[in-house]
Amino acid sequence: MLSTNVYAQDPVKAAQNVYKKVLLDNDQVRVLQVEFAPGEIAAWHQHPNHVIYALTDGKLEITDKGKPANVLDIKAGDTMYLPAVTHMAKNIGTTTVKLVVTELKPAMKK
Repeated sequence: MLSTNVYAQDPVKAAQNVYKKVLLDNDQVRVLQVEFAPGEIAAWHQHPNHVIYALTDGKLEITDKGKPANVLDIKAGDTMYLPAVTHMAKNIGTTTVKLVVTELKPAMKK
């Protein structure tokens, strides 16, 4: 059995192969450049609430912790809001999938 710590990883550290670059990181958001080559896998990682913007078409298989895999047919220009999640992903298509992921940070308490 995998420890919970295996699942609770920053995507930039856990899946450096697909999370290519941090484009912006401030107290409100973190914006990530993502590129999945065909067959490439992003290991288990977590996100806070986040928005995904697709730069290219493609097909990803996403497995949320404790749930069956879900296939996403992505079209360039698609925008998706996703609540906080721990998951892994695999490019099951034939093209490189390019995404911009914007993680929303909790509001700072005053």
